[in-house]
Amino acid sequence: MNFVDPVSGATYPIDTPRWRSDSGGYLNLAQGAGLKRADIDTNCHSVWRYAKAIAVDVRHAVTMGEGGTPLLGGEWQGTSIRFKLEFMMPTGSFKDRGMTVMVSYLKSRGINEVLEDSSGNAGASLSAYAAAAGMRCRILVPETASYPKIAQIAACGADVFTIRGTRQDVADTAMRMSSEIFYASHNWVPFFAEGTKTLAYELWEQLGFKAPDNVVVPLGYGSNVAGCERGFGELLRNGEITRMPRIFGVQAANCAPYFNAYQAGVDHLIPTTITPTIAEGIASSKPTRVVEALKAVRDSGGGIVAVSEDEIVAALGTLARKGFYVESTSAAAAAGLTQLLASGAIKPNESTVLVLTGTGLKASEKIGELLKLQAREI
Repeated sequence: MNFVDPVSGATYPIDTPRWRSDSGGYLNLAQGAGLKRADIDTNCHSVWRYAKAIAVDVRHAVTMGEGGTPLLGGEWQGTSIRFKLEFMMPTGSFKDRGMTVMVSYLKSRGINEVLEDSSGNAGASLSAYAAAAGMRCRILVPETASYPKIAQIAACGADVFTIRGTRQDVADTAMRMSSEIFYASHNWVPFFAEGTKTLAYELWEQLGFKAPDNVVVPLGYGSNVAGCERGFGELLRNGEITRMPRIFGVQAANCAPYFNAYQAGVDHLIPTTITPTIAEGIASSKPTRVVEALKAVRDSGGGIVAVSEDEIVAALGTLARKGFYVESTSAAAAAGLTQLLASGAIKPNESTVLVLTGTGLKASEKIGELLKLQAREI
């Protein structure tokens, strides 16, 4: 297994941790062997039950029991779907899937101090897994990050710094600091997507070893899109499924670089007007793996949609009234599904999974404001 620069074709041994190529581009992992049904470790109840398919020795696993999140049947806009509750992870978001694998890899290669930039959830996840691994941790967050997320990060012992400006300004600051501390970015280190691909394996297993017709995910930097493409791709090559599911990414219209590139039919970013969005988890103006994510969506026969702030708020309230208390980023995906059903892109007779990526417990004050919630006096 090697790191691969998808542009130049240069390869680098994974024995030496790195987060980008010599030319400054992002790296992928070489194609994995995947696994077959008989390879699942049924005695393990975390993502490491799929250890045969993960490019890290399970003996080095830093785990907190992540994975195994519920897949619940229900309805959305009158259509039967399944809700994948990724917010029911140890730190409250899907980021734990990628973080257990990335931290396990880095720790096994002698990295003892890590740096990450985050809108909150990735930082909370890395700080927890770094603590479990006995690693020092520094997290940079935008000044708009919610206090509960900052508190969660700091409580695990990480050094937290707020950065003025946009989400991209936070990432740029982290990159400048990378000369003094290893940049364990979930957007750059490909072992993170090696972890998020277990979402595909888990859906396959939960659906009776079949792939769904459609998977709908929030789309910011693209780690869930990349993970689904990698995981389902391995299953397809191993003959465990007969077709890829269609992958649909949902962006906030206020910050939609992927959507604009998709609509323009190009495989690169184009000039995009960026304004603040309540879906802070997908407020990524300059995503890293643009070519890869766009290709994954297009090759699957899926698509990318953009939703307004009002659509996000409406979906947030509808999800809550179904018992799903999630953050606005998850609600964006649900709002996108509303569009996809209305347009006929997703049909009622298809098997569709809506991935809810983050808990609302870290954003209760904001959710209360958006939904105008208050107690009444008796």
